[in-house]
Amino acid sequence: MVAKINNGSSLFGALSYNQEKIEQGEGKILFSNRIIQNTDGSHNMYLNMKSFEPYLAANKRTEKPVLHISVNPHPDDKLADEQLAIIAQEYMEKMGYGNQPYLVYKHEDIDRHHLHIVSVRVDENGKKLDDSYEKRRSEKIRKELEQKYNLIPAGKQGQSNTLPLKPVNIKSGNVKKQVSNIVKSLVQDYHFQSINEYRALLNVYGVTVEEVKGEVRGKSYNGLMYSALNKKGEKAGNPFKASLIGRDVGYGVLLKQITSSKEALKDKKAYARTEYIVAALLKETLSRKNFEKELAKNSISVLFRENDDKRIYGVTFIDHREKAVFNGSRMGKDFSANVFHNLFNGDGKEKHSHKWEPFVPFSHEQDSADSLGGLLAMEQHGDNYDEIAFTNRMKRRKKKPRGPKL
Repeated sequence: MVAKINNGSSLFGALSYNQEKIEQGEGKILFSNRIIQNTDGSHNMYLNMKSFEPYLAANKRTEKPVLHISVNPHPDDKLADEQLAIIAQEYMEKMGYGNQPYLVYKHEDIDRHHLHIVSVRVDENGKKLDDSYEKRRSEKIRKELEQKYNLIPAGKQGQSNTLPLKPVNIKSGNVKKQVSNIVKSLVQDYHFQSINEYRALLNVYGVTVEEVKGEVRGKSYNGLMYSALNKKGEKAGNPFKASLIGRDVGYGVLLKQITSSKEALKDKKAYARTEYIVAALLKETLSRKNFEKELAKNSISVLFRENDDKRIYGVTFIDHREKAVFNGSRMGKDFSANVFHNLFNGDGKEKHSHKWEPFVPFSHEQDSADSLGGLLAMEQHGDNYDEIAFTNRMKRRKKKPRGPKL
């Protein structure tokens, strides 16, 4: 089980995000504490807002009083709604929010069902509740709940062969929803330093993205269009504007993620695991297919870009444990596209200067089925796929004027 805590200033934003899931048939309220209800026991946005009103009105000093927590059990933990509600209540009680008004939502928009809890971190007198060592306390409580309810620990979630996120299956229908689930789950969770690297990540799941630029009434705009891919890696069906999926996957959010990723990957520590594994594999006499399979066993995808003459001119690695996407050249010249072209299409005797110990796989799990374009869909490690979609909106103090939606 994984628990993530986010703070914000917009209660309406937090509640409306979850209400939207309910209206779309992708969510429901499992439990509420100190929340006004209709006479039939149901909830609505007006009463939900009214329930928090006294707390926020009394608040005078806390800049971000809204609390939004996501609780993500492992897909293999088959829990009934009643069990999920109890776990949420115990978590809030142990965290010191048991007497606060809060709502527990269950989201069913992706294969792994998960919880979102909305509350406030100030009491009825406007005093901020103690949040010292919050993350440390949350981790301790998470482990206690895992042990009490016999849940799969967060650190061992990679041992499951279940894919929390599945590639697009065009034949199964509702392609827009499939694309939406994938995009929302990946855009905030992975580090990538360009739109091309982001596109490579999406390709693993049968999705691609294109930039759209134009001008309306003298003002330029930038947008994104998402499309599903067939088994040949070709666009299939109609593309979807980012605005049809949500603002949290739009052009502005993507640029922010790229900027923060550059900072996060500056020290290149996220490359180390992939560099070790790839360098060791390059010492072996492997075909391209076997090279991809060995990487997949270690939760690494690779995308080779080729021209019409089958020359490899680009290579991108995706380390799903480190949640990092990067071109091979970022690891050094020994991992450039030219190296791989000579290895797989040349005489196979490309020399490498790295001196590594003999290759020892990080895991011995069975590799997953082939995905599109030579990419292998591998086991996802950890359960951190549902980054809260509206985190940036919660943190944003002022709304900036936007151009036409795309």
